[in-house]
Amino acid sequence: MLFIKGNREQGNGVSIVLANRAQARTTLEKLPLFTEKAYINGKWTEATSRKSFDIFGADKYSHEKIGSCPEMGEEDVVSAISSAQRAFKSFQHTHPKARAKLLRKWYNLMMQYRNELATILMYENGRPLSGALQEIDYAAAFLDWFAGEAERSYGYSAQGSIPGNRFVTVAQPVGVVGILTPWNFPSAMITRKIAGAIAAGCSVVIKPAAETPYSALALAKLAEQAGLPEGVMNIVTTNKNVSSVGKVMTTHDDVKKISFTGSTGVGKLLMQQASSTLKKCSFELGGNAPYIVFDDADLSLVMQGLLAGKFRGSGQTCVSPNRIYVQAGIYDKFIDTFKKETQAQIRPGPLENADTTLGCLITPKAVSKLTNLVADAQSKGAKVVLGGERAPDAAETFYPATILKDMTSNMEASNTELFGPVATIYRFEAEAEVIEAANRSPVGLAGYVYTQDVARAWRTAEALEVGMTGINTGIVSDPYAPFGGIKQSGFGREGGRHGIEEFQIQKTITMGGLGMPLTPL
Repeated sequence: MLFIKGNREQGNGVSIVLANRAQARTTLEKLPLFTEKAYINGKWTEATSRKSFDIFGADKYSHEKIGSCPEMGEEDVVSAISSAQRAFKSFQHTHPKARAKLLRKWYNLMMQYRNELATILMYENGRPLSGALQEIDYAAAFLDWFAGEAERSYGYSAQGSIPGNRFVTVAQPVGVVGILTPWNFPSAMITRKIAGAIAAGCSVVIKPAAETPYSALALAKLAEQAGLPEGVMNIVTTNKNVSSVGKVMTTHDDVKKISFTGSTGVGKLLMQQASSTLKKCSFELGGNAPYIVFDDADLSLVMQGLLAGKFRGSGQTCVSPNRIYVQAGIYDKFIDTFKKETQAQIRPGPLENADTTLGCLITPKAVSKLTNLVADAQSKGAKVVLGGERAPDAAETFYPATILKDMTSNMEASNTELFGPVATIYRFEAEAEVIEAANRSPVGLAGYVYTQDVARAWRTAEALEVGMTGINTGIVSDPYAPFGGIKQSGFGREGGRHGIEEFQIQKTITMGGLGMPLTPL
């Protein structure tokens, strides 16, 4: 089946009606959580300039918009920061239990409006409804997790080196947090940052991706219903003014922390800007995940993890398997099995259909990138096992599930985050060889290893230069575990018990006057 520009597609003897943009717009307008206004100081507002920008659905084969949002500028983001700073003065003193109750109420509301949130995400992001529902569950889980962490944020006490002194440490909220999020997880990227910030007692200013602002705004509506005080959560939408708005957030004195998910290049720029005021930062940047399959691997587990990881969100995830290394002894069998499973389980089609598992890419530019990478690989010896070519009448943002074999390190795809449904397969002989190849990358976010040899699994997992390693599983993202990378994939962790610490400072309080000597032993 293929996405095409018209209203119907005939494939494999089945006629499929594709949703058009007019239908998407009509559906969105009926949803109570759908709004086209920004959110500052507890009020839904337009840009000071009164300008707006258009939003298009990710499968925009007809180039019809699904809505618009305020084109906010520097004046608007300064207003949002001032609002957040005023709110922080009181919110930082709220009891952790009160913040926990608020987060749990917000979580319950997300579950109550699960289908509505998934529908908004589906239309603006281009993810099939089944995948959108999965993201809403994942996003809500961060609210639930950090509700607990709000009450589990501890300091410690100790005897100092001076007999007459005692000291304790206390965790305090860092202050106003600037949050910049990408389009590929428009709900989960919001909640896994803001949940930790709220749990710690911080206020936030969020700039969601210009392609997908509606999910963030819908979450704000639910936060409002949950009782989040005005000014604690502010959302600034922009498209043309992304650079200037981002610069205000990274340089304003009242913003004490920047949390960013996006490309390594943009992360480096934001870090330079944030250094002017020495802000605390956490950056989750690009990846180039190795997926290592040894001869003794359980192929059923390999396929389960690979199909889920490679094609989730049409491959547009930072932990998606990017370089698939398969040991020589099972290379041919692996490719045959992978091709059959992909053909059976990866199904393009209308986003609303429950059995659709492959949607469109976010922009036509993303399709062009994949087209060029596949062509480069073929010119250097890679062979197409499946896909690799778009139909002449395919939608501008659709790229088919593609498998390439006989990949080599001199191909552009080896050194580029693919961000699409293209699986590239490399042959290897020995353990040392594959570890060296896997680590030959400036980034290090996630990696995967499949083997039934426990000793080899641990050796490989520890040797991979990544922040997260999955052993016999393709799932490394979980609210209960720290998420983040090393090298040029960034620093800081989101989720797990470390997640709340990213939004806190540790203060040491030393007490003397205890009637004991003040001379160090």
